[in-house]
Amino acid sequence: MESTVDIRKRIHEFIDIADERILRIINSIIDAEEEDDNYSVPSSHYDVVNERREKYINGESKSYTWEEVKEKAKSALK
Repeated sequence: MESTVDIRKRIHEFIDIADERILRIINSIIDAEEEDDNYSVPSSHYDVVNERREKYINGESKSYTWEEVKEKAKSALK
């Protein structure tokens, strides 16, 4: 198994001789990774989850098992 250092060296050497198509593919991969790194869940979503949790704890709402959810979805499709 190659070490991280070996992989980095191999990639650097490859990029130095890569054609434009390969460079564009690699650039797209980098762009996608940067987009993933910049994603965060807005605090408003946590507020909604906390509100729903409180309602459940106080008995104001019901939760369902995964099996109940699947069965309800199946019956809705009939």
